[in-house]
Amino acid sequence: MRYFMLAGAIAFPLLDFYLTLRFSSWSNVPAWVWFALGAFAGITLLANERNAFRERSLAALTGGQPYFLRGLLDSGRRILAGVLFILPGLMSDCIALLLLLLPINSTHGLRPQPVSSSRPQVFEGDYRRTD
Repeated sequence: MRYFMLAGAIAFPLLDFYLTLRFSSWSNVPAWVWFALGAFAGITLLANERNAFRERSLAALTGGQPYFLRGLLDSGRRILAGVLFILPGLMSDCIALLLLLLPINSTHGLRPQPVSSSRPQVFEGDYRRTD
């Protein structure tokens, strides 16, 4: 089983590279253009996701975002898509696009979100020390 996994891990990039070369000859667009566009898309996606993940983590730590794991799953999906974009080949780019188009976390807009106030919650009460 592990040899099968190793063969698949070796064959995927080679097949992806070969299919990109065939597609570039069919479309009369140089292969380096396809590679450069995919790498640019991946680097841009990873840079944007780094900033968005930082903002989401800060919001979750300050109490502004109650659904941290949902955002973490969405960030992981985008990071995986960015890495797939950076890999040279059209097949990995298509897989990355399908991964980005998955409707995983699309229901968060339909649920009512809790309203968070900017001031901290204060509990009032009386204090009495007994010895």
